[in-house]
Amino acid sequence: MVAKTRTRDSAALKKLTFNEKIVGKGLSTDALLKKLKQLHTELAELDQEGVDLASLNNARSQLINTSVTLHKDRGVKAYAACCLADILRLYAPDAPYTHNELRDIFQFFFRQLSTGLKGSDATYYNEYFHLLESLSTVKSVVLVCDLPHAEELMVEIFRDFFGLIRRDLAKKIEMFIADILIALIDECQALPSEVLDTLLAQFLDEEARIDKGAYRLAVQVCNATADKLQRHVCQYFTDIIVAHSREEDLDEIRKAHDLVKQLSRACPALLHSVIPQLEEELRVEDVQVRLMATQALGDMFADKGGADLIRKYPTAWAVWQMRRNDKAPAVRLKLVESAKGLIVNLRDSREVVEDMLRSKLLDPDEKVRAAVCKVYAQLDYETALHHVSEDQLRSVANRGLDKKQSVRSEAMNAIGKLYSLAYPEIEAGEPVATKHFGWIPNEIVQIASISVESKATAEQVLADYILPFPSAKASEIDEAAWTDRLLNIMQALDDEKSVNTLLNISGIRANRPTVYEHFVQACIDHNGGVIDENEDQIKQKLDQTARYLSRTYPDAQKANDDLHAFADANEARLYKLLKTCTDTQSDLKSLVKASSEFLRRTEQSAPSALGTMSIFLRRATLRLVNTSSVPTLLKRVASHQQNTNAHAHARTVLTYVSKHCPALFKPHVSELAKALAEKGERNAGLVEVGLMALAAVVRWDGSLAVGDRRTLERIKQAVLGPNARHAKFAARYLAYCKDREEMAIEVIEKIADELEDVDDEHLVAHLAVLAQFARLSQEVFAHRSEVVTTFLLKKVLMVECPPDEDDMDTDVDWVEDADVPATLRARILALKILRNRSLACAAREDALDIAAPTLKMLVTLLENQGAYTPDSADDDKFKTRIRLQAAVSLLHLSTIQAYQAVIHASFVWLAITVQDPCYNVRAIFLTKLVLLLTPRKLPARFNIIPFLTVHDPEADVKTRATAYVQFAVRSLPPSAKVESLELIFIRLLHLLAHHPDFSLEHENLQEMAKYIEYYLGLIATSENISLLYHLALKGKTVRDSESYAFSENLYATSELAQELIKVHAQTHSWSLDSYPGKVKLPSDILRALPNAEAATKILKTVYLPEDTMSWLREAARAQKAAIAKDKRKEARDAKTSPPKRRGRPKANGNAKRQKRNKAARWNSDQSESEEEVSEDESGEEQEEEEAPNHQRVDPDTEKAPDTSDAPSEEEASEKEDNEETEGRRKLGRNARNRANEKIRKQVGKGRGKKR
Repeated sequence: MVAKTRTRDSAALKKLTFNEKIVGKGLSTDALLKKLKQLHTELAELDQEGVDLASLNNARSQLINTSVTLHKDRGVKAYAACCLADILRLYAPDAPYTHNELRDIFQFFFRQLSTGLKGSDATYYNEYFHLLESLSTVKSVVLVCDLPHAEELMVEIFRDFFGLIRRDLAKKIEMFIADILIALIDECQALPSEVLDTLLAQFLDEEARIDKGAYRLAVQVCNATADKLQRHVCQYFTDIIVAHSREEDLDEIRKAHDLVKQLSRACPALLHSVIPQLEEELRVEDVQVRLMATQALGDMFADKGGADLIRKYPTAWAVWQMRRNDKAPAVRLKLVESAKGLIVNLRDSREVVEDMLRSKLLDPDEKVRAAVCKVYAQLDYETALHHVSEDQLRSVANRGLDKKQSVRSEAMNAIGKLYSLAYPEIEAGEPVATKHFGWIPNEIVQIASISVESKATAEQVLADYILPFPSAKASEIDEAAWTDRLLNIMQALDDEKSVNTLLNISGIRANRPTVYEHFVQACIDHNGGVIDENEDQIKQKLDQTARYLSRTYPDAQKANDDLHAFADANEARLYKLLKTCTDTQSDLKSLVKASSEFLRRTEQSAPSALGTMSIFLRRATLRLVNTSSVPTLLKRVASHQQNTNAHAHARTVLTYVSKHCPALFKPHVSELAKALAEKGERNAGLVEVGLMALAAVVRWDGSLAVGDRRTLERIKQAVLGPNARHAKFAARYLAYCKDREEMAIEVIEKIADELEDVDDEHLVAHLAVLAQFARLSQEVFAHRSEVVTTFLLKKVLMVECPPDEDDMDTDVDWVEDADVPATLRARILALKILRNRSLACAAREDALDIAAPTLKMLVTLLENQGAYTPDSADDDKFKTRIRLQAAVSLLHLSTIQAYQAVIHASFVWLAITVQDPCYNVRAIFLTKLVLLLTPRKLPARFNIIPFLTVHDPEADVKTRATAYVQFAVRSLPPSAKVESLELIFIRLLHLLAHHPDFSLEHENLQEMAKYIEYYLGLIATSENISLLYHLALKGKTVRDSESYAFSENLYATSELAQELIKVHAQTHSWSLDSYPGKVKLPSDILRALPNAEAATKILKTVYLPEDTMSWLREAARAQKAAIAKDKRKEARDAKTSPPKRRGRPKANGNAKRQKRNKAARWNSDQSESEEEVSEDESGEEQEEEEAPNHQRVDPDTEKAPDTSDAPSEEEASEKEDNEETEGRRKLGRNARNRANEKIRKQVGKGRGKKR
């Protein structure tokens, strides 16, 4: 292999002058080392093109002597290696050695490098560096490829170098090694599999990252030799799949997919032939293989280089997206879990990704829906702002109404986190951020009002992200910023209802001491079960309190158990912390500190109860508004920029606190008094708030009355001033302060004397004062009650108010509060004065005598649509307001037992107010009714009024009524539920019989049936259906207390109810047994029949017309047919559906898998050419779009439509599988890429043999 020719003359070539012996006996190590140094120096200076090769013969032959290469001295071997490297350099491209000699030389080289090259401070480092540099630059290492058994030597070289590179050597050495390995791969005829294993092993290392030398080296080598390695990598991946598919070794297959993901990040060019294989795996029948392929490709598409991957492999991208409809939930879940990277890195494919995720928000599997929501919780602010549409975020928010807790939690946490990230920008007034995220608080607040389950989750999100407590670790707490955040959130709320919902969540409205304080005291009295006296009473109190609280939790039973466990723990420190948290006088800093410590201690002592106690703490604590909020709120109200939302919302909050928790004002009485000193119209709001708060504080604690003479003078001026709001609250203050009787008499005397002469503005203000005194200081009001009452009747109430001829809005039947004229305001206040007087006299023996004229007048107003006579010429807008006030007044007076009998005589007129032609009347009346029904201040019969909203044209009225009934069903004790919701059924039938619209016409009875169906849908259960049917039957055993005509109506409604109850029971497969108990019917509306003959005649008579009876029979038959059809389908499915997969006896520790059809083994679950959203999912999307706001339709929150004739999901999927299998057989093997077909065959064959 010695070079045969040189282009230059021998005389012109430079000769090696070294001619000493380096091999022989008696040569010391030092002498040999000195000679080798000299030889190395001279060889290194020789140029390859200008050397006389013959002069090298002596040296080259001696250098390979074993006495040199196997010398015990490292220096000798290091210099010998350098000399040999120079010899190879000078002889290149040929070598002056035989194959065996070359093999020994290269083994000698790499042995020296692997043992000696340890760092720059190592002995002979320069010599090893020279050797490595020579091999790299001269590329003499490629001679290895021509040697016999070159594969073995290559394997050794790669192993040695990857072992060497882990020593954190210089960057230049790493480059030399890479050049050597690249050269070997480029020149080798056949790449040894062990070499590929060594390279790919670097990507599977748990510490594989760019700061590791071995990983960097592998990346550099693979990228440089990608063209040659592509085929080998593809075969490597195929071999693993084929080999381990026979053994069903999923761990090895999973490792192979992990390797592909690593290669995609670092060396994507290697995967040219692997990506099509993964695409094929997406279509196979085996769920585990589809699962791994979906995850692998998802991670690859989601990586930074995902966009390039999509451009190179568009088919794989399309097929991967089709996995959104995979029949296996686990596959759909893996597809969704990779979505975060898709959103972040695939900016150009945003619409495609959003469409995919939006469809998965309606996935039948809750884990998939929850995973989609979780994806958005992981996004940063910038990504969510610029790469996620507002519509998509709203779709995520809609999942807050999902039936499944996991989905609700993930959805609301996601939007809550995003709002928390965006809040600094929203606070700064950034319009883009406000538009994109500003709606989130309103959405969460509205979700909180839907159900108990959604409320708990919404409260947590509000506490964690929307209105969080300041950090307990902060050195100083910014109370102003914390309060301003509440005002900013209120600005984002759409309407007054949302604001009230938020304030209700704040806990301000609760009666004090609250139920949470009662529970803490019950725990203290319980003393961990060690009770000295009244043991039964104390335990009963604890049980009742815990049971009452647990009803408001999503999981009532667990909450009850956790509350008892907390009481049994009996930790005094926790009780003390809870008392601090529930104390209205605790400031923000104290609440933050106590809350943090309570949660920390609870987690340590009772971790299982932490969730329950976290909700308890959140609801018991004034987290949104407390005494620390008051100074900032007053400052915002005092702001001269009165049009700002902060000003309005601060007034709203202070008004709410005044109504429900005036104790918060206790430390701020002096600041409230200062507010009264403000002058001018622009500060009227601040004065009003100050007066309202002072009146509330004094009512709560009379000792807090202001003693300052100037403040009292200002209050007296306000009570006689023209501002009705100021006068009202000033009067309320005077009614509770010290010397109240003297000051109140002075005021009422002056007002009574001025009533005839004041202008309209002063008149309204004076009437507002009188309304307060009539209710709160009845004895004072009595001094001039005759004068006042006479004036009200003659000068206010009985004066006609015809429409304004210049008013163009003749069709408008309502006037907003701000536009109410003084005349109408005076009328409304006059009614309030008479109502308040009646309420104040309720305890007197002559109460009914005093209130009778007022009650008669109010009923007359209802009967005449807001006027005193049927032919009144009053303005319709006036009459609307007046009849609303009359109805509301009657509701309040109905809370007094002495007046109930009188009002009951006109109960029908009062009840149908909820069906008033004016929407505002219906909505406000229902709101007032619910406020009185919830604490059970009204008689039970008033609970039938919400069921009259079934025909309301506005959805929110019926929704409010439904919400109240559902709350009552859930919260009332069993005995109260029977009295208030079940026994009233006969009263509902009686009311329908007296309804002004009732008739025995078929069409009318169909409308009446809807009232009964609405009632049954909310109240009827398998336990009470017999009672309801019994009440309907009893309706035909009595007569109406008023007339025979109404009795016939009652019998007709009773028959109608009986038939509808039967249909309802059939629908729910309830048995309709005879009711075993006895029921006493209400004697105030029903009377006994005169004799048995009359009773028999009535029972035998059918009062419903034949058309209605036919309609009812047809409804019953249709229901029976539907039930029978469902049963037949269930039986058919049980026979035809494949059995569920069951575990078989284990072998070798693993359950064996069931055998499957070999032909269908590698077929996808759907056609690859057309994979769309299933009918169920598309239907859900359509329903959700058509559903009204806050009543969204989804797979779990609404009842699914009847699909008894539709094939099941499994049947449809199996049918698609069979069709696709047949289609592929017809297409033939040439329809697909040959390489992919080969892979599919190999793997299918391996699986088939195993099975």
